[in-house]
Amino acid sequence: MLNNFREGLKPILQKIGTMFASTGLSANFWTAIGLVFAFASAVIYALHFEYSFVIGGILLLVSGFFDIVDGQVARVTQKTSKKGAFLDSVFDKIAEVAIFLGILIGGYSEGYVVLLAITLSLLVSYTRARAESLGVQLQGIGIGERAERLLVIAIVGIAGFLNYAVIIVAIIAGITFIQRIIATSRNIKD
Repeated sequence: MLNNFREGLKPILQKIGTMFASTGLSANFWTAIGLVFAFASAVIYALHFEYSFVIGGILLLVSGFFDIVDGQVARVTQKTSKKGAFLDSVFDKIAEVAIFLGILIGGYSEGYVVLLAITLSLLVSYTRARAESLGVQLQGIGIGERAERLLVIAIVGIAGFLNYAVIIVAIIAGITFIQRIIATSRNIKD
């Protein structure tokens, strides 16, 4: 859903890409930085001390910011690659699993709810990858793509309702999974 706003944000995103590209550091470097912040967020959630839901949420937002930076740096420097796209995608899934593991260890939500949320989240990503391997583009399809799911965790979590955030993620990921199955089924050319 947020991907649909990308075109309007293009000038701002290009400025961000240009600024970070001027450091001379590669897009893959910024991908790794995003993963480090995601791991830091997961550790903070797992430690579950006073205000860890706030600090974890802020670190998760920073991780999301670097997830934007890496792609913009690749575009600005004209160094987009299949290898970089692959690493970005894999690191995104590692980060997402780490975040949910931190939430689970921290006891913010019931285990079965966390399991459902991460399973559906991974199925959303798998559905897109599989559909695109069949020539069906799914970017922007669904109400709960990765960016939306992580924003829910971060923002609702910062507000002190991390358990509800996980439930919301499970719901929107489930809806997105179904939306993507329907969209793919309609667009597959046999």
